[in-house]
Amino acid sequence: MTKALKVVSDFEPAGSQPEAINNLVSGLQDGLLHQTLLGVTVQENLHNGKSY
Repeated sequence: MTKALKVVSDFEPAGSQPEAINNLVSGLQDGLLHQTLLGVTVQENLHNGKSY
């Protein structure tokens, strides 16, 4: 089963984000089931709008 993912945002990717997005998309198209984002300096876990 294939599900489409559509990202809706008022923000445009900046800096190295476009390259990272393209790399993730390429990995998905190549059938990779697991991928890791390298160089993430700040990561917040959000669940139901709350930051943990």
